[in-house]
Amino acid sequence: MGDAEVFLVTGRLVLRRFTGADVDALVELDGDPEVMRYLTGGTPSAREWVAGVLVPQYLAHYRRYGDLGWWAVEERGGGGFLGWFEFRPTEEGVRAEVELGYRLRRAAWGRGYATEGARALVRRGFTGSGVERVVAYTMAVNAASRRVMEKSGLSYVRTFHEDYPEAIPGSEHGEVEYAVTAEEWWARGGAG
Repeated sequence: MGDAEVFLVTGRLVLRRFTGADVDALVELDGDPEVMRYLTGGTPSAREWVAGVLVPQYLAHYRRYGDLGWWAVEERGGGGFLGWFEFRPTEEGVRAEVELGYRLRRAAWGRGYATEGARALVRRGFTGSGVERVVAYTMAVNAASRRVMEKSGLSYVRTFHEDYPEAIPGSEHGEVEYAVTAEEWWARGGAG
């Protein structure tokens, strides 16, 4: 982990701030066509964009919000980079509603890491970050991501259609929104 600032630790994961040293790991993550399947149809992110736009955007969020943004995720005990979690305001300057997102290496799929990290972020949001509502979005056909949202305590809200410059397989079925409010979360005993 080096000297990157740790944000959150779960049973198996460490979520930490990104640094400029993470560019290669992000390029590798986004270079897997299966990881990018429901995002870009499999097209990788360009290194120049990751280094010049994405990482600076992540670092700017830390300066503005401190505890809301994008978090690199690693296995505890010296494990390698697994991917990232997003937990950031949906509206600039407003902490009440945040978007939950995640992108993990294929080797980390099916191990419960996405649910573990998502649940920890939802808990943190409702118990210490002033969040009132958590939302998440994915393609309607992305069953694995939808399961993570449900296991993390979010419920289906709606299906909607976006106009994208290039359609990707499955986009004709639309996008789905899932959400949970602090009130709903606490009513369930503060659990996902």
